[in-house]
Amino acid sequence: MKVSLVKEMRLVDKRAGEVYGLPEILLMENAGRQTAAAMTDLLGSVRGKSICILAGSGNNGGDAFVAARYLYNEGAAVKIFLTGNPEHIKASPALMQQALTAMGIPVHGLAGERDMDRLRLALRFADGILDGILGTGFRGTLRPLVRQAVELVNAAKKPVLAIDIPSGVEADTGGVNETAVQADCTMTLGLSKPGHYLSPGAEHAGRLIVDGIGIPRQLLEDDAILQELIDEDLAKALLPQRPRAAHKGSCGRILVIAGSRGMTGAAAMCSLAALRAGCGIVTLVVPESLQPLLAVKLTEVMTKAIPEEEAGILGGKKAAEMLTALSEDYDAVLIGPGLGRAVTTGELVRTLIKAVDKPLLLDADAIYALCEEPELLREAKQVPVLTPHLGEMAGLLGLSVADLREDLVGVARDAAAKYKAIFVLKSECTLVAYPDGHVYFTTKGNAGMATAGAGDVLAGTIAGLMKQMPAAKAPLLGVYLHGLAGDLADEEKAEGLIAGDILAQLPAARRSLQNQSKK
Repeated sequence: MKVSLVKEMRLVDKRAGEVYGLPEILLMENAGRQTAAAMTDLLGSVRGKSICILAGSGNNGGDAFVAARYLYNEGAAVKIFLTGNPEHIKASPALMQQALTAMGIPVHGLAGERDMDRLRLALRFADGILDGILGTGFRGTLRPLVRQAVELVNAAKKPVLAIDIPSGVEADTGGVNETAVQADCTMTLGLSKPGHYLSPGAEHAGRLIVDGIGIPRQLLEDDAILQELIDEDLAKALLPQRPRAAHKGSCGRILVIAGSRGMTGAAAMCSLAALRAGCGIVTLVVPESLQPLLAVKLTEVMTKAIPEEEAGILGGKKAAEMLTALSEDYDAVLIGPGLGRAVTTGELVRTLIKAVDKPLLLDADAIYALCEEPELLREAKQVPVLTPHLGEMAGLLGLSVADLREDLVGVARDAAAKYKAIFVLKSECTLVAYPDGHVYFTTKGNAGMATAGAGDVLAGTIAGLMKQMPAAKAPLLGVYLHGLAGDLADEEKAEGLIAGDILAQLPAARRSLQNQSKK
């Protein structure tokens, strides 16, 4: 399913009228009707119940007016408050308000403290609240009157349904400047928006319902919309089917360059994750002093010792030559987990990026090695995949994490285009950004996965898929399987979840997806 930016959704609405003859007021009617149905679902029934409705002067308010009419017809008692300037109300919402007036349903203004007292009273006795104050066009700071209304809604502690996006949340970024409506459910219209998935907006949205409101499918699936969800349908389409004649070589030979003194766990987990993702052979290259330890720890992973210039540290010209030659015998190369940040290690990483002619995945310390020279990514012989968390991404681009949070989608997209690389940006909603401008949002994962080593498992999962499917698509399936494995682990472990639990659930995640594919 596509995810639209605000400007893209506006174009979709415009084309619905100009190309398909679907006027704005018809789409507003559909949106209001579906919103009323969502409120009925939220409350179980609306008959005999009191619904407090807050409507702005824009189209979001028009949707709320329509919903009010349907809720009233279903037997609800509706209390409607106009939070915008009545002189600025747009044409379509004005028509919907006129219908309410003709039905004898008053719309109260919010011009002063007396009106606020009326709103407080309505909220106190409400069974449910409908937020139609601000739509997806909101950016910046709430007007004082609107901020007060939002604070009253949140203080009421009643079930809240938001139309399109909770008021106060920026739709393109998920940003919240001061406060925003805390919704239990959000009915988003046409397509979902980035702010539904990115924090803090995601925490305000509650359960998300996406309704096309009658917009032609051709518009909602337009190739010009470059954002998309990594949902079950996409993951099933990507999942490789293993032929009966498969053998370990045909399933992928993955070279992992990882580990340093004190960080052998990262090397072990990413190597095992590659196997659990279904690849046939994994060879882990480590400093020679660490090889005996990892050889005992990893029964199914082959280990190869590389001469070290410093105990427990990879680096030097000889190591670079050996690893470049060795990479020719493998289908993909993963560099970075637990590799360390020694100067000589950074030099080795930068040399390998330019020399290795295989699908290449850079994680953790391999990304750190590029902080002074990110432009080296453009010299890679094949499009590299990077799997940074927000701190690593900020360091790579010379930004702060706060800068990234201002526009995660835009920054990831621009970086992918600039450096000709695929970025898997790990956050509460992991993004996958491609050089051609496409950005994908994960639909799996949970807060319990905020644990050391989870990223190492993700890197290994992606690397393990790079021979089984087109390497450029491996990040999409890898992110989905990793998140699904985390969700399976969360069912049992919750906040006690550790990276090894995610690793252990990877086969079950893949089998679950296979079973869904057969239905």
